[in-house]
Amino acid sequence: MIYWKIFLANFTSNILGYGGGPATIPLLEHEVVNRYGWFTTNEFSEMVALGNGLPGPISTKLAAYIGFEQGGVLGSFIGLFASVAPSLIMMIALLGLLLKFKDSPKVKRLTQIVRPTIAVLLGVMTYDFFFDSYTQVGWLHTGVLIVCGYFLLEKKGISPAYVVLGALVYGAIFL
Repeated sequence: MIYWKIFLANFTSNILGYGGGPATIPLLEHEVVNRYGWFTTNEFSEMVALGNGLPGPISTKLAAYIGFEQGGVLGSFIGLFASVAPSLIMMIALLGLLLKFKDSPKVKRLTQIVRPTIAVLLGVMTYDFFFDSYTQVGWLHTGVLIVCGYFLLEKKGISPAYVVLGALVYGAIFL
């Protein structure tokens, strides 16, 4: 029965929490503090603080931790699945609609509009990363990482995973 409660607590808060992780936190708090009484408000706030300090989406970290505390490793997997299940269900449903109408002129027009929009968003994100890198570590390190990354990715064809690992090692040594 505890696994069902773990699933319901995470699924409910994530399906109703429109807007991502920050929107799900109060809903999840209501479920685990008020409804099930698994944590106190103070324990939950410490959990959120710790979760914000770790990389990745907050809702999945909270779900995995809550599941682990209440149901062990299996509870952690159930909580994690329940936190991504609403998005997974919607993606499958929307993909089915998209495939059904893939030859529609409206869908083709939509994809022609979305591609440049995504390109612009990625360009803005790249500029922000570059500017942050420049202001935090300076031109020299930023330039070395950009030139080495370009050379290794484009000229040598090395896997991006190894390039990122190399950048991490460079940062650990020189920064």
